[in-house]
Amino acid sequence: MGFRLLGLQRRSNVPKGYIAVYVGKNEKKRFMIPISYLNQPSIQDLLSQAEQEFGFAHPMGGLTIPCREDVFLDITSRLQRS
Repeated sequence: MGFRLLGLQRRSNVPKGYIAVYVGKNEKKRFMIPISYLNQPSIQDLLSQAEQEFGFAHPMGGLTIPCREDVFLDITSRLQRS
């Protein structure tokens, strides 16, 4: 008897201080970003888009951001440089 924690192994691969996000319009790719990025206006805009598209039901079981991968990489690379 007992229960299984589904997805626990996948979550354990995220380093402390980071969050896993899934990015893409059709095919989703998993990225890990620092939690501090969540306060940045450019990421806040992406999170607003995710809220409008998915509400609280994200299809990947985690935070899904509905933008092109190249756009996301451009935004996060600019945040890394600052």
